[in-house]
Amino acid sequence: MEATWFLDFNNYISKMDFSLSAPLLELQAQTRRFIAEQVIPLENDARQSSHGPDEALRRELVERARSAGLLTPHASIEMGGLGLSHIAKAIVFEEAGYSWLGPTALNIHAPDEGNIHLMEEVASQEQKERWLRPQVQGHTRSCFAMTEPDGAGADPTMLTTTARLDGDAYVINGTKWFITGADGADYAIVMARMEDGSATMFLTDMRKPGITLERSMDAMDRCFTGGHGVLRFQDLPIPVGDVLGEVGKGFRYAQVRLAPARLTHCMRWLGQARRAHDLAVAYAARRHAFGKPLGEHEGVGFMLADNDMDLQTARLHILHTAWLLDQGQKCNFESSRAKVICSEAQWRVVDRCVQILGGQGVTAETAVMRIFTDMRAFRIYDGPSEVHRWSMARKILSAVGSAK
Repeated sequence: MEATWFLDFNNYISKMDFSLSAPLLELQAQTRRFIAEQVIPLENDARQSSHGPDEALRRELVERARSAGLLTPHASIEMGGLGLSHIAKAIVFEEAGYSWLGPTALNIHAPDEGNIHLMEEVASQEQKERWLRPQVQGHTRSCFAMTEPDGAGADPTMLTTTARLDGDAYVINGTKWFITGADGADYAIVMARMEDGSATMFLTDMRKPGITLERSMDAMDRCFTGGHGVLRFQDLPIPVGDVLGEVGKGFRYAQVRLAPARLTHCMRWLGQARRAHDLAVAYAARRHAFGKPLGEHEGVGFMLADNDMDLQTARLHILHTAWLLDQGQKCNFESSRAKVICSEAQWRVVDRCVQILGGQGVTAETAVMRIFTDMRAFRIYDGPSEVHRWSMARKILSAVGSAK
């Protein structure tokens, strides 16, 4: 049982220090300048579609981040990153998230950010050199193939994709869907069920025979390079040397990836919510109605105040969970809690901003409409709020039972 989730928060509060060091403050300012000067001007670039920025735009963004010294900052120094702590990631990722193109530019977008973390933790040195290092350098992309149309999703134990050992290779068969970044990905991490009912993760180049991208799905969001695809694996051979980690430990590795990935989603989307709030504040200050600025009407002013509280609540939960991760805690409970609190608080912020802006908020005249449509899915990604609440309730009740 995890040792942190049921402990009194007061046991930690005196130990936590969220003050930023001088180097981190400079990194924050550097990232903020980069997003404002190098990324936001490209938001209306024509090299985008309903399935995200195209590869040419992604590469231009990556090169700009490389020149600024900000590329793949979460990766280890050994692999070519900046080796950021979780607290440092919280600061930088929020700044990057201020633009929907920011995470793509810094190479910290989903699913690559989570895959990079998983590969650093689990992959062999040979696998890291083959797949991870080019990805950290921004030359390649990846996808994470777990979710299925009639099987695994919020409950990964419902896997129907199978892996069968045949000589010196595993043969994979099954269908995956809502696979973010599938179109144009260079490699995939595929999760499949073994004959004994366990799960294993496999690495595969995406251009191999046996992998078919059946279609790209139309979705509310359009900020992810490669969109969301439906993949079919038909007698896909994967050499035994391309197993990620150990055979049969796929469910465990899924948690290695998903717990931090939930939190980094919170970090990035916090930047988008803050962007929407900043636009709403500026509008409420300059727009006049009924003889005074819009923001001086309590109906609008109260929404701005509620936004501020929701943004700060989300930020504190991110920092608290990041601090625990930096202390070496597992934090599955805390990451679930932060994911629910942040996704719902940040959604409320953006929804209020649409209301404050009125006609400006429901058109592409400002960035708020785009942020609104992109963010709605955040309450579903990496587990819907209801599943996290259910999981948390089980652990809360389990703690009561074990204390008797």
